[in-house]
Amino acid sequence: MVFSSLFFLCIFLPTVFLLDLILPGMKSRNTLLLVASLFFYAYGEPVYVLLMIGSAFLNYLLALLIGQYSKRKKFFLWITVLVNLGILGIFKYSGFLIDSMNRCFGLGLRVPQLALPIGISFFTFQAMSYVFDVYRGEEKASRNFARILLYISFFPQLIAGPIVKYHDIQRELSERQQTLHGIACGIRRFAVGLGKKVLISNYMGVVADTLFSAPGSRINMLGAWMGAVSYMVQIYFDFSGYSDMAIGLGWMFGFHFKENFRYPYVAVSIRDFWQRWHISLSGWFKEYLYIPLGGNRKGKVRTCVNKIIVFLCTGIWHGANVTFLFWGLYHGFFLMLEEYVPFIRKKGGRVKEIAGHLYALFVVLIGFVFFRAESMEQGIFWIREMFTGMHFDRTSMILCMSLLTPVHLAAFAAGMVGSVPIKKRMECRSLWQMASWLVTPLIIILCMLNLAGGTYNPFIYFRF
Repeated sequence: MVFSSLFFLCIFLPTVFLLDLILPGMKSRNTLLLVASLFFYAYGEPVYVLLMIGSAFLNYLLALLIGQYSKRKKFFLWITVLVNLGILGIFKYSGFLIDSMNRCFGLGLRVPQLALPIGISFFTFQAMSYVFDVYRGEEKASRNFARILLYISFFPQLIAGPIVKYHDIQRELSERQQTLHGIACGIRRFAVGLGKKVLISNYMGVVADTLFSAPGSRINMLGAWMGAVSYMVQIYFDFSGYSDMAIGLGWMFGFHFKENFRYPYVAVSIRDFWQRWHISLSGWFKEYLYIPLGGNRKGKVRTCVNKIIVFLCTGIWHGANVTFLFWGLYHGFFLMLEEYVPFIRKKGGRVKEIAGHLYALFVVLIGFVFFRAESMEQGIFWIREMFTGMHFDRTSMILCMSLLTPVHLAAFAAGMVGSVPIKKRMECRSLWQMASWLVTPLIIILCMLNLAGGTYNPFIYFRF
């Protein structure tokens, strides 16, 4: 089940929310949310819900062992890492690894065809976060398995993030309040995220997917740039839209998740971009990988190695493909460039800020071409066409012009406006506040009409 579906919007969410308001006591409300979350996942993954429960139980048990046997806690920590990475490896990377071995060494090993459990990267990292917090003594191991399972499976952040750390919401699992203002703000935030997904990302996805799936002979410079920019808009409004919906749903139920995106396309460097993009993921890797590796405390060479490891893992986390691996190393390279080239690192005036903004946008755009490409060959072809595809033949131009419809142009314009912090600057004005409340139901109605009409509604998190 996904947020941008009529079943979720019209049946699941209203039912669960009203029951949560009616039920007395925290225990009954937590039980409701746990049952609802398991149903939410089982609705689309009836078999793999058992995998998620099993993963949660193993991490719950290992946390208990770490808390009980402090002298052997490092041993149990390594078991935790191996078990969780083993689960990810089997379901997410085994096919890729065996296929790569067959190609490199001419082997004839059978490539397993395992369906990828939705959100496996998200709930695995959340489970590991809990055990790591117990290992570091920041949290006590809970003896209540239902509590840990609710933390891992809570439906707002289950399949598309943000990655929520246990220490960020452990108190709200026991005591939380729902206020009328919080619920209203949550509904508004959910509506904004739904609008981002349905009214902007989906329309940009039509353009990007049509072009990236077209024969290479029909792609020229115009088509390549249209596809690259459209995907750049699609992925941001899809990712940030789901995060907005998760944060809004959290507010509605009394939980407070941290922000996951802060207008990354206004960044003036790649370092700045990663302080704004998918903050929960970069924060997870910083807290649980980069700092334990030594961070920047062991000299420049070790710092460089640690950052490359982090971005290598960031790329691998996103999917089992060489393109994701390249994307992670690509961003790591530019971070190193900014770290060690004095001219880039040194602050400047307004002109340098504008130049830095253009540089960051260009680097991110090129990176997303490989992120979207099905193979490195397609990614390289796409970059070449962006700069040398000067063949404006009839078939190529017909394909491009067919995608420049008024509705797609309107979605693109909305994406441009939504990528800059205009809303943040206007929020303090009472007229803006009033308008935003009036627009909220309109956005929801437009989204539901789009979904009812069977418009294009991809779920790009299948890869994660």
